[in-house]
Amino acid sequence: MIKAWLVVKELLRGAGITSRHFFVNMTFHTLRLFGIKTKRRGAVTIQYPEERKELSPRHRSLHRIRPRDDGRPSCVACMLCVTVCPSECISVEAAEDPDPEVQKVPAKFVVDLNRCCFCGFCVEACPVDAIRMDTGEIRLASKTRAGLEARLDKP
Repeated sequence: MIKAWLVVKELLRGAGITSRHFFVNMTFHTLRLFGIKTKRRGAVTIQYPEERKELSPRHRSLHRIRPRDDGRPSCVACMLCVTVCPSECISVEAAEDPDPEVQKVPAKFVVDLNRCCFCGFCVEACPVDAIRMDTGEIRLASKTRAGLEARLDKP
């Protein structure tokens, strides 16, 4: 009998908390509807695929290679990003470039997003500011592991 009373008591307590949140939020939304400004806004629901929340400028999202003026990647395949990466998720293969000013270019630049911890060390280590994490893309989902390999050798 005591256990049943405790269950009913907790159910009523939870229903009270839910009701309080509902009526407080509804009050603030109703006041805003009539043009009355308040310090609080009430709960706001963002309809995700259609509406996007503003991301912080410091947010680190998917990687990208910054292109040069002629459209080729600005990476010089120095391997500093590979060296500094704590999760060892970046692999770069260097190739010779026909342009005498540029010694090497990445023939293959792959970031394994399964292992990446989005620390940003690769961005800080790059001497030519070629790799960036400012795409604003936060949807990281794939049905296969191979789908989470970001190939960045083509801009």
